[in-house]
Amino acid sequence: MFALTPSTSVSQLLEVGGAIGGSNFIGDVGATTFISPNNIAISGLVKWNRSPRHAYRGSITLTKLEGIDSDSSDPRRVARGYQFTKQTLEISGGMEFSFFDFNTFNGPGQSTPYLSTGLVALYHSNFYFNNGQITPEDTKSWAVGIPIIVGFKTTLTQRFILGAEIGVRYSFSDEIDGSLPDSELLHDDYSFGNLNNNDWYTFTQLTLTYTFGRKPCFCDY
Repeated sequence: MFALTPSTSVSQLLEVGGAIGGSNFIGDVGATTFISPNNIAISGLVKWNRSPRHAYRGSITLTKLEGIDSDSSDPRRVARGYQFTKQTLEISGGMEFSFFDFNTFNGPGQSTPYLSTGLVALYHSNFYFNNGQITPEDTKSWAVGIPIIVGFKTTLTQRFILGAEIGVRYSFSDEIDGSLPDSELLHDDYSFGNLNNNDWYTFTQLTLTYTFGRKPCFCDY
C-alpha cells in the first residue's frame, strides 16, 4: 500500500547505524514465549527517508537461535529434552511507517512510534534429531519470512536517533529447529512436531542511527 501511494517528497536524508539486543526462537523445540531473548543479536541498519511518515529500510543481523525443551512450560517437551543452538545470518528489507511526522531537522525531541514490515531471509545450517542427538545434514538453507516490527524512536540531536523495537519474524520454513529435515528422504523417519505450523523468531533491540544528506523538501507536486 505504501509503495503504491504517491510520494509528496524530494529527500536524500539517509540513516546509517546499528542495533543490539536479543533474539529468541519459537517452534517445535524449546519454549514458546514470543518475547524472551536468550542470545545476543547485532544488526547493521540503513534507512532512506522518503517523507516525514515513511522510509525504506534494510538490515543485516547476526545472532544465535536456540531452543531448549527444559525451558518450556509443556511437560511433554521437558520430558523429551531436545535442544539446539545455531548461528544464523538474516538479511531484511522493507518499509517503515511513522505514526507522526518525524523530521530530524526540527531539532531534538522529535518522537514517534512506528511499524515496519517487508521480507526477510535467514541463512542457517540444517540438521535433524536422531534418537535425541543432533545430526548435521551438511547443507545450508535460506528461510524466507515476513517481519512484523513495532518500535519507538526519538531524536537525541539533529543527527542521532535512538530507538527501541520488537520484531517478530514468521518464516515459511519448518526446518530451522530440525523438526523437518532438509532432505525429503529423511522426512518419514525424523520429522516431528506440528508440521502445519512454521517456525518463528523474535528480535528485541535498541537502535542508534546517524542521519546525513541534504535537508529534505517535503512539498506537493
